[in-house]
Amino acid sequence: MMQQYRSNSYLFGGNAPYVEEMYEAYLDNPGSVPDNWRDYFDALQHVPAVDGSESRDVAHAPVVESFAQRAKANAFANKASSADLAVARKQVHVQSLIAAYRFLGNRWAELDPLKRAERPKIPELDPAFYDLTESDMDISFSAVNSYFGGETMTLRQIVQALRETYCGSIGSEFMHGSDPAEKRWWQERLEKSRSKPNFSAEKKKAILERLTAAEGLERYLHTKYVGQKRFSLEGGESFIAAMDELIKRGGERGVQEIVIGMAHRGRLNVLVNTLGKMPADLFAEFEHKAAEDLPAGDVKYHQGFSSDVSTAGGPVHLSLAFNPSHLEIVNPVVEGSVRARQDRRGDTAGAQVLPVLVHGDAAFGGQGVVQETLAMAQTRGYRTGGTIHIVINNQIGFTTSDPRDLRSTWYCSDVVKMIEAPVLHVNGDDPEAVVYAMQLCMDYRAEFKKDVVIDIVCFRKLGHNEQDTPALTQPLMYKKIAAHPGTRKVYGDKLVAQGVLTAEGPDEMVKTYRAAMDEGRHTVDPVLTNFKSKFATDWSPFLGKKWTDSCDTAIPVTEWKRLAEKLTTLPKEFAPHNLVAKLYNDRAAMGRGETNVDWGMGESMAFASLVASGYPVRLSGEDSGRGTFTHRHAVLHDQNRQNWDAGTYIPLQNVAEGQAPFTVIDSILSEEAVLGFEYGYAAAEPNTLTIWEAQFGDFVNGAQVVIDQFIASGEVKWGRSNGLTMMLPHGYEGQGPEHSSARLERFMQLAADNNMQIVQPTNAAQIFHVLRRQMLRMFRKPLVIMTPKSLLRAKDATSPLTDFTKGEFKTVIGEQSAEVVAEKVKRVIVCSGKVYYDLVKTRVEKKHNDVAIIRVEQLYPFPHKAFSSELKKYPNATDIVWCQDEPQNQGAWFFVQHYVHENMLEGQKLGYAGRAASASPACGYAHLHQEQQKALLDQAFAKLKGFILTK
Repeated sequence: MMQQYRSNSYLFGGNAPYVEEMYEAYLDNPGSVPDNWRDYFDALQHVPAVDGSESRDVAHAPVVESFAQRAKANAFANKASSADLAVARKQVHVQSLIAAYRFLGNRWAELDPLKRAERPKIPELDPAFYDLTESDMDISFSAVNSYFGGETMTLRQIVQALRETYCGSIGSEFMHGSDPAEKRWWQERLEKSRSKPNFSAEKKKAILERLTAAEGLERYLHTKYVGQKRFSLEGGESFIAAMDELIKRGGERGVQEIVIGMAHRGRLNVLVNTLGKMPADLFAEFEHKAAEDLPAGDVKYHQGFSSDVSTAGGPVHLSLAFNPSHLEIVNPVVEGSVRARQDRRGDTAGAQVLPVLVHGDAAFGGQGVVQETLAMAQTRGYRTGGTIHIVINNQIGFTTSDPRDLRSTWYCSDVVKMIEAPVLHVNGDDPEAVVYAMQLCMDYRAEFKKDVVIDIVCFRKLGHNEQDTPALTQPLMYKKIAAHPGTRKVYGDKLVAQGVLTAEGPDEMVKTYRAAMDEGRHTVDPVLTNFKSKFATDWSPFLGKKWTDSCDTAIPVTEWKRLAEKLTTLPKEFAPHNLVAKLYNDRAAMGRGETNVDWGMGESMAFASLVASGYPVRLSGEDSGRGTFTHRHAVLHDQNRQNWDAGTYIPLQNVAEGQAPFTVIDSILSEEAVLGFEYGYAAAEPNTLTIWEAQFGDFVNGAQVVIDQFIASGEVKWGRSNGLTMMLPHGYEGQGPEHSSARLERFMQLAADNNMQIVQPTNAAQIFHVLRRQMLRMFRKPLVIMTPKSLLRAKDATSPLTDFTKGEFKTVIGEQSAEVVAEKVKRVIVCSGKVYYDLVKTRVEKKHNDVAIIRVEQLYPFPHKAFSSELKKYPNATDIVWCQDEPQNQGAWFFVQHYVHENMLEGQKLGYAGRAASASPACGYAHLHQEQQKALLDQAFAKLKGFILTK
């Protein structure tokens, strides 16, 4: 075994984290390591540095290599006697044993309430692995580098302390982190307490009361509403005790708001026993007596809720996020909501608003949005000061019949190691350990502002839902579960045995809770009914308002020129790139009205006018600072910059005294999580123009779940208004199937009940007005903008200054050419987007002045009145043609044809001009693209054929 140790231990060769850890401790405090190690490291201070000088701190590699060579030579120092050397070796082996338990002790922890798994073989946790025998057990060794309470301890005492600390009801993982201070923090907290709390009798009674509430609700519902789905928490009742502790300790630490995201399991329990929802209200939902005031509504286990509870540190507002069945998709939504609340408070450290995410074990490791959300945790635009993650670990996943099919990692939580988050695995049958773990995690989050995980290893007494029979695939597991008395019973008996409660005490708690259920009373005390925080989101000004397209979004010419000058004036000492300098000089001329305004300037002036008026703007995406197509340049980089922390200038942050914030973020390479985050942000902040921009419109495919489950349906399901704006570059320029279409058809298919706005603006004034309209109208709806690519710098898409200082967003733009006489028009081409400019060019070439072209800039809600008004201008037109770049089965055709037909005159015929139906959004060959484009343009002016709809 010693040979195995020499080849694999933490001491020998290149695998020496123990030596590195000891050396880190020595550098921090030489007195914290044993004398023989200190003497050795002192001697190493005289090892020459690379440049020949001497320095106190040296690279770790020479230390490890030097020590390894000396160890192989069996000598710590030249004058060491053989007896001293033997003791030193033993001491080193003891330190290696301690390090092994810190790394691997969690594998031997008593985590499973069902006691199914055998303890794995881990030689490194056996003293014999280090040639430490029974004869060494009563020898005293140095324990200075541990926190067990004494400078010297016998080996027997050390082993006992290690097993109590790292192999009890809490299995800790923190040594994978790279920060020595964090690792020492965990070692101190765990080793001083031996990972066991010292709770008072009153604290223990409170824990049992929460377990009683958790179990009591489930059993009450099980008997009263037989067979109805509720996703029972039975088997994981300690989770409710953990949530109670989280709220109390958060309140004590100054937390004023907690936003919770979780899936189905235990959700109803949290609503009643954590947030204080009246049981009578829940029962009404089971009995289908709840008020049906939403167009569609949603099932009970998707519903959100909010309340205010009292803690020793003051009132705490609790929000449970609405969540669809896509489980972990709520994660980024919660983080975005939390960030908005923190920004509103100026809570840059995240001390006042806390995100809590509750996961299922299978979903946590199995759904990619978890990893995407974790990847944002410490980035500037998305960090929230650390998230408390709680895993309700059923040990079964969904309906998996074999544990080998659950995942490819040892723990379901291993994904969090990508951000070095510590994990506490806890036996759900030890509620005191669960509560203690929550205390540790709350303290860690407060100290280090990072994510931390509690993995509550429990079981699921019933099936995935109450109509499931899990024994069909899990006979062995469910025999164990059937024999389990329940966590409440186990803990209640323990408190009776300790003399904390009388023999009747646990049953009295059950009766008290049952009485509260029968009377429909609160089970959380105290719930505050009249508390109103000054930082609460106020949606009241935007609710109950009727839809309107019209809004005065023009700004006075004096204001335009003032803002434009501020926007285009850079600091004198700032050295922009030559291309940027030219762009800003051009924009300055646009601001003075000397040249037409292009798309980038129109967009920037919309942002400038909003922040100057007190509306914050938040823009994020994978290349939002510069803009994927280099049209924006909202963040300028000094070409003489010396470091990352200096040398950038953001003009939109400097347009007016006392202006609202302008935030632009180059996001991580994520669509799903970032879009979910921005949706959550907009849900909590109606007065901010919150924008997510896809790098290419096609990439929104990766965020389809957010669009389906939240953006399109959140209002009709949950009554949640949201003003999120999505910018999706869309346009057929021959760039292939992945860089052409933002899948306009999908948004059109999801459009109903006035749930969103879908627009495709075609000039600079239009983007200016539509962005301003999004904030100035007193209602909030998601705005989907099909933004162009080639039009960003196209001369035809520029607008004169008067278009910004007068007018508003035009939902429909009629014929613009003076060459087209209304009475002579025989055909009207209706289109949307970039193809308009191609059609105009083709008309000129073909000299078809009897053809009028109408642009539909707002595709949904369809502007019937404006469109009808334009169409009526051409009473002699017999043909109406819808023309689009997209294939026939894509784009807007199938969704607008009925709208167009509804507004046609008697006798008119409706036809289609565009690409043929296709399984792919666009072709990948440039020459084929050009052929298709020419064909659809010719078709727009040719005789109608194929599908024809007659009025």
